[in-house]
Amino acid sequence: MITLREHAAARSIPLDAIAGRALAVSRVLETATPDPERPGNWLLRAGSRVGAIRLPVPAPRSPDGRSHDALTLRIVPKTPVRRLFFLLGFSLDPARAWRQERDGTVDVGAHENVVPALAYAVERQIDRALRQGVLQGYQRVEESALVVRGRIREAEQIRRHFGRTPPIEITYDAYTPDIPENRILRAACEALLRLPDVPDDVRRRLGHQRVRLADAAPLVRGRDLPGWTPSRLNARYQPALRLAEAVLRGTSPEHRAGELTLDGFLFDMNSLFEDFVTGALREAVREHGLTGRLQDPHHLDTAHAIRMRPDLVVHQSDGRTPVAVVDAKYKTEKAGSYPSADLYQMLAYCTVLGLGEGHLVYAAGQHRERVHEVSGSGRPGNRRGVCLYQHVVDLDRDPSELLDTFKALAARLAGDHHKQ
Repeated sequence: MITLREHAAARSIPLDAIAGRALAVSRVLETATPDPERPGNWLLRAGSRVGAIRLPVPAPRSPDGRSHDALTLRIVPKTPVRRLFFLLGFSLDPARAWRQERDGTVDVGAHENVVPALAYAVERQIDRALRQGVLQGYQRVEESALVVRGRIREAEQIRRHFGRTPPIEITYDAYTPDIPENRILRAACEALLRLPDVPDDVRRRLGHQRVRLADAAPLVRGRDLPGWTPSRLNARYQPALRLAEAVLRGTSPEHRAGELTLDGFLFDMNSLFEDFVTGALREAVREHGLTGRLQDPHHLDTAHAIRMRPDLVVHQSDGRTPVAVVDAKYKTEKAGSYPSADLYQMLAYCTVLGLGEGHLVYAAGQHRERVHEVSGSGRPGNRRGVCLYQHVVDLDRDPSELLDTFKALAARLAGDHHKQ
């Protein structure tokens, strides 16, 4: 087991060359290079991805002298695991979390590491979803049969059997548990059972849930997840489905490096923080009659050659007039100041959108808020230049206090809008 900390200094680790190259190619770590000062060692530095992966390669000898046939890399987040899963739960369903569960939406039990907490949370949500039985629905079935059921597929009958019968090519609607919702939950169980660090008791319960979902067909690796539509019928499934999709999408537990397969699960804290900030603020501005759009597409130039997508653009109720722009940055200040590139980027957003203010939200910093008035940017009838605000969100604060921060910022944006 090699344990690294998110964004900590690089560590020199004795590592097999195959494993080192696999880590370097997979881009799981920010740095994975041979140590020039210590032959046989690699310099490993974690970036914003946290979780655990397993490599099927020889691992360094443990302190007791034993060797192992696999290497497990664990990346520990700076944010406490409970708070991390609060961010996850809120980003998966901001509207529901804002209305009903301000203390968090994901139960991680007593687990303090990412993968055990994730496996526990998914299993508990699946168990809640299945308490009233496995959901069933109508699915279109196409098959060859000896008797007619439903409708005959005439074109297929001619193509496959030259019009002769039997068998008969038919299609019909079957009431079955083999529906997208159950396929996704089953796939999540199977993915988690392949992960390192899953506690034995949680592993047993995941195996039990997989058996309950055995009538759902397994998903084919590499293909898109099947689509499902939220409805009254699958309401009890929805929290489990969103969490299962977080396992199966984007942060896929499979990372290929050459001929090696790296099984594991990694959260990208950059994406998680951005989703939390924009989701929370979008819900907060709704209380003031405003509309928030995520990744609102615009162009920097008149030729429409340079695209830009601010994290969140707040519009008036008409949905056409922008009143504020927000960008989330999962980074901290360095040497007493934030990166100037962030300010240049926000100024470009304000210029294109015709706004007098832009807001950057950071995950950490020494100051609660800073404001920079851009020189030479005053508009006709308004001598004040464009103001760029830098806010800091303290992720160590209580969840309710975190959400109150966004309510205050939303009220401020609404107040500035009314002044205009």
